[in-house]
Amino acid sequence: MSDLPPSPDDATDTARMKAALVAAAAVAFAAAPLAVPFDGFEPGAYPVPQDDPPVQPAGYAFGIWGPIYLWLVAHALYGLIRRSDSAHWDGTRWPMALSLAVGAGWLAIAQVSPIWATVLIWVMLLSALLALWRAPEREDRWLLRAPISLYAGWLTAASWVAIGLLGAGYGVGPGEVGWAWIGLAGALATALAVTRLAPPAPFYAAAVAWALIAVAVANWGAQWGLVAAALGGAAVVAAPALARLRAG
Repeated sequence: MSDLPPSPDDATDTARMKAALVAAAAVAFAAAPLAVPFDGFEPGAYPVPQDDPPVQPAGYAFGIWGPIYLWLVAHALYGLIRRSDSAHWDGTRWPMALSLAVGAGWLAIAQVSPIWATVLIWVMLLSALLALWRAPEREDRWLLRAPISLYAGWLTAASWVAIGLLGAGYGVGPGEVGWAWIGLAGALATALAVTRLAPPAPFYAAAVAWALIAVAVANWGAQWGLVAAALGGAAVVAAPALARLRAG
């Protein structure tokens, strides 16, 4: 006997299960800072203490996590309640569930291991970028593609900051300033690749530009080359996104 084809009810149940997983992961991710307060890596967590590292954005920039948390929870709950069986949403769900589930535990891991925190933030970034790639451009734009874009954009910057901190903190290669240049170049190259290859995602570009401007603020008066490069990078990332947005 041949196997029976899967029933439509099975596919619907699977889609709803994925929507529920994303919602649970998003709530856990947003609640994590309440359980594990985190103000950045401790300077002494590295063999070479990282006091005011030039790769790190100014402190105010981390306030972007508030809108990211709220928007992702709204995204996940709307998807569960109103779009649980939507094909437009379905492609984003496995990568978003992975990214948010890893993110829910990231703060606790970052308290004890910068190395594992760096590995895991790249898992978060790559899965978020896959979700962004799969998110449709127009369907439910403000609750599907936009929150994923903002999240992925900030993770792009944060992942390269983690690389810069790790390299400088373990005394590898060119020192703090050199690693700041590497992190800046990596974030900019990643952002340009995403904005060029993916459909328009202005909130992705906005999050990266926000981070780069904050790097310039952090280095103001000390590393003028980094200031100029960060501000120029922010303009380069933002300009194509704005142009594509105006074009419709």
